[in-house]
Amino acid sequence: MRSDPASYAEQVAVRGRREVRPAPVVVRGAGVIVTAQGAAALAVAAVLTARGLAGTEQHMVNGFGTAAWFVLVGCGVSAAGSGLVAGRRWGRGLAVFTQLLLLPVAWNLAVDAHQAVWGIPVAVSALGGLALLLHPAAVRWAARSDERHPPGAADDGPDHR
Repeated sequence: MRSDPASYAEQVAVRGRREVRPAPVVVRGAGVIVTAQGAAALAVAAVLTARGLAGTEQHMVNGFGTAAWFVLVGCGVSAAGSGLVAGRRWGRGLAVFTQLLLLPVAWNLAVDAHQAVWGIPVAVSALGGLALLLHPAAVRWAARSDERHPPGAADDGPDHR
């Protein structure tokens, strides 16, 4: 009843740490979309900074303040997207929230500002990201609890009714 050392080492390694299963393809695809949206926000920040340094007239908007805001948002959204690509569940909430916030932005760009060339791609990316994040496989993946406590296992204490 001897087992080879490789399988024994694998068994010990799995016991020592939680097994991490890869995220479904739809979650990783949503992560790519969300990461691209974060990169777009960082690109907007760079453009606003360049315009501010060039001395572009700024009666209504402070370009540097807006650029700083886009840097913060872009970094957060990029982190959420990268987390989804890596299979981390924490990025899903921020990603869904971002997609929901981008829908009125897309409407404003396309309809109110008459900038359909920008609004339509924003709407398509937000709807695509939302569709992937709400796909049944993504919802099952997000709902899966910690592997150490399978469904039906004892809770923290007795049931007091």
